[in-house]
This record gives sequence, structure tokens and C-alpha cells, in this order.
Amino acid sequence: MNNRERIEQHFKDSIETKQQALQTLPESIEAAAQVMITALKNGNKILSCGNGGSAGDAQHISSELLNRFEMERPGLPAIALTTDSSTLTSIANDYAYNEIFSKQVHALGQPGDILLAISTSGNSANVIAAMEAAHLRKMPIVALTGKNGGDMASLIHSHDVEVRVPSQSTARIQESHLVVIHCLCDLIDQALFGNQ
Repeated sequence: MNNRERIEQHFKDSIETKQQALQTLPESIEAAAQVMITALKNGNKILSCGNGGSAGDAQHISSELLNRFEMERPGLPAIALTTDSSTLTSIANDYAYNEIFSKQVHALGQPGDILLAISTSGNSANVIAAMEAAHLRKMPIVALTGKNGGDMASLIHSHDVEVRVPSQSTARIQESHLVVIHCLCDLIDQALFGNQ
């Protein structure tokens, strides 16, 4: 396979994954948006976390909410738990890397806040620990996963929502997570601010 063929295959695979996601995810995306909309209407905030590309996604949605997505509107309360290097490294050094998000959830999370937990495999130990902390803080969870949902899937309670991308490929899952994030931002904007 030459370079051109490899490039074309990436696009084809991405399109195929998104077509499968289109068939399976709208209901869970809508439910996730509703959980987040309710929290924001009640004056709560959204805390997001993930590792690697999922950390980038956590920061992406936080910036879209706090600043703006596609319409001019007031900022919405959102914090990416992935961005404070002093906090992350002190927790990892003094306690354990698996606690870098959960300690922040315990400190910053309030009942009714949302934890947006992102992991392509569903098996990230520090994200799982954050989910456990969120449940202790009475925070609903929106989980963005892929593959078989991993260990995160077993932590989903009745008031939580899992959006699981139907793919085994990390790259394809991440690409679809970005579309999901943009759907969530759009639905939140429309519910809270309408067609401004």
C-alpha cells in the first residue's frame, strides 16, 4: 500500500466508524446532553478528564463551554482536570498517578456537578478512580468510551450516561469522540440560549 492509498484508507475507516456511530449513538448523546444541560441550568459545573488524546478532548470541551462554541453567549462553568501541571505532578509524586483526577474531584466536585470521563479503552485507572470519587460526591457521570466500554462500563449507574463509540481503533474512537463533543456543545447551546 502506497502513501496515497494509506491516506485514503484512513479517511474511509473514519467515515465508516462515524456512519456506525450515527446508527448507534444519537440516543446516548441526547441523554448525555440532557444530563449536562440540567446541571448547568441548576448552577452546577462540568469537570472533565482523560489521558493523552482524551486529555486533549477534556480540554477541548472545557474551552468550548467556558469560552464559546459557535454562538456568542455567556461562558459556562467547565474545568478540565488535566491542565494544572503543579497539581498533577504533586498528586502523582505524593500519592499515586491513579489519584491525579480523583483528588481534584473530591476537592472541586459538588453534588449535581458533572464528571465527563473520557477513555477510548474504558480502562484508564485514573479516570476510573475519578468516576468512583464522583459517585461519592453525588455527581452524575457522562462517560465517553469505545471498544467494549472497559471497566468504566461497569461503573455506570442509572443517573449516568455512557456514549460508547462502536470501534476497536483508538484513532477512530478519538475522531468520533470529537464529533460527540461538538454535538454536546451544540445541544447545550441550543437548550440554554436558543438561536442567538
